[in-house]
Amino acid sequence: MLVTEYHCHILPGMDDGAKDADMSLEMIEMMKNQGVSRICATPHFYAHREKSVSAFLQKRRAAYEKIRQRAAVQTIFLGAEIAIEHGISELPEIEKLAIEGTDLILLEFPYRPYEKWMSEEIYNIAAEYKLTVMLAHVHRYLEYYSKDEIRTILNTKAILQLNNEAFSSWKEKKIAKRVISEYEHFAFGSDAHNVTTRKPNWDLLQKKVRSEIIETSNAVLDRHRL
Repeated sequence: MLVTEYHCHILPGMDDGAKDADMSLEMIEMMKNQGVSRICATPHFYAHREKSVSAFLQKRRAAYEKIRQRAAVQTIFLGAEIAIEHGISELPEIEKLAIEGTDLILLEFPYRPYEKWMSEEIYNIAAEYKLTVMLAHVHRYLEYYSKDEIRTILNTKAILQLNNEAFSSWKEKKIAKRVISEYEHFAFGSDAHNVTTRKPNWDLLQKKVRSEIIETSNAVLDRHRL
């Protein structure tokens, strides 16, 4: 099975993920041993912290070059996990943060009460740049949003990304199972940050989820290749 990792923080020194190239390579080796053959590397992007999209892209490329030749998995697509902020849809070159070679762009809701402007930013990015939005770890927002707000999020036209970890939590597993049963477009990711407390966990997913469901997730990348 061609397992695709849609959300992880393996690039060295980019964010709170892999601290250096050695940790990055170890994370990738763990993924390979768990059956991963394609990786979307998605370092955090916070518009208010970055000088510009171009500066972020240069930093991302430099981080990737540190591991490119030695990575156990050679098929790596560079992207970003973009925090939804006021005006993010108007940020110059925001479209360049889409996962390379695809029309997929990974967005993360803020950990705060839901407001209408968040959905407006998602809609504007999709409409203005002809991109397909993927919403990061939708199961995590249970603590922050009401049932109606969760319903609003799940009913967007976005691809709903689920972290593998959701299947180890009773509450989060309910949302994950609902997404799988009711929505056509979903994708899995480890959201791995290190090799200890937030390590790659594809072995967990493969124990909890049928292979044909994982295949549905794997197919998303190919369906959105440019």
